[in-house]
Amino acid sequence: MRSGDAERKKAYAARPDEPVASFRLVSTIMPQGSGKQPYTYKVALGVALLLTVLTAALGALPVAIMVAAFSIPIVYILYLYDVNLWEDEPIPVVAAAFVLTGVLAAVFTWIWSDKIALSLDTIGGNDAGPAGRDLLILLLLVPVVSELIRQIGPLYLASRPRYDDLMDGFTFGVVAGVGYACFETLVLHWGWISGGFAGPGSSAGTWISIVLLHGFIKPLIYGSATGLAGAEFSGLGEGYDGFTPRWVFAVIQAIVINALFQGGVYLLGFVGGHGSTVGAILGVVWGLLLLGALIIRVRTVLHKGLLEAALESAARGGSNHASGELAFCSRCEMPLLPHSDFCSACGNSVRSVPKSARGVAAQAVAGGGVGGYDATTRETQA
Repeated sequence: MRSGDAERKKAYAARPDEPVASFRLVSTIMPQGSGKQPYTYKVALGVALLLTVLTAALGALPVAIMVAAFSIPIVYILYLYDVNLWEDEPIPVVAAAFVLTGVLAAVFTWIWSDKIALSLDTIGGNDAGPAGRDLLILLLLVPVVSELIRQIGPLYLASRPRYDDLMDGFTFGVVAGVGYACFETLVLHWGWISGGFAGPGSSAGTWISIVLLHGFIKPLIYGSATGLAGAEFSGLGEGYDGFTPRWVFAVIQAIVINALFQGGVYLLGFVGGHGSTVGAILGVVWGLLLLGALIIRVRTVLHKGLLEAALESAARGGSNHASGELAFCSRCEMPLLPHSDFCSACGNSVRSVPKSARGVAAQAVAGGGVGGYDATTRETQA
């Protein structure tokens, strides 16, 4: 109220020291861990990126593709374990959203890339120019079917009472998106994986551009777009919102983004001829532009969702997630005021931390001890 920034656009709810409209990857797709250990995930992604670039530059294409395909999924799954997002059930949750989506992605990608058979190598252009049949496949068939596949796991999980929170729906969507991208990349570039080492050569720039596009940019685009749809399905308040017009719009939005990505990379692949480094680099630039716009969109939706959830909770008499003497902010470690939804010290949203951390207070009261809080629990909390 004092600043005139009524919507808190300068203080992202999951990371108050960052503005909402900013390209901050970790605090966007990993909001539960962004306040406490952001550099852990940044370093992991940086190492994976460096290793991918080096192996591609040296012509170790099988290694480069494998590292690129699995880097973001592995980092994201480790993040889920690290923040203990769903307490004692991480394995079935991750398996349902990642493995199931990955298997369906591999089958569908094999069908459209091999059986339907595009008239060109999907990693570059050819000298004949764009084909109308290929554009129809990449602009209609692939975006629609792939997004519907990515919705299966998140919708099933978000419809369960234990996982109906907005942050849950978003996280399920990201898991499904990066899982789909991983297996799609393996199928599309199986020739590189089985072809052995190529050795250093003049095509190093093309190789690097392709592994960056399909190993890092594509999974982030897929995950963010599907995550938005998952968040709209979960919605705010008690229970999941379901198949609302907002969810339909989010799914259509994800399909359009997918079509823009696939079609743009395909058309840019013709610049400079088949396998041109210029076309591959332009594809990376196009992917980064789409990803930048999508990241800001994700941050806006999550930020607004967290603020609305806090207001709704306050209107019902206060949150049950935090009691003053028993719960602490995961970011600045200051005590939370009774029934608070935001930290009074740093402004971090209580709903952007794992449910296990939010529910410590209620568990402690039920367990007894001094003031309903025994020494063992207090030590563990600290």
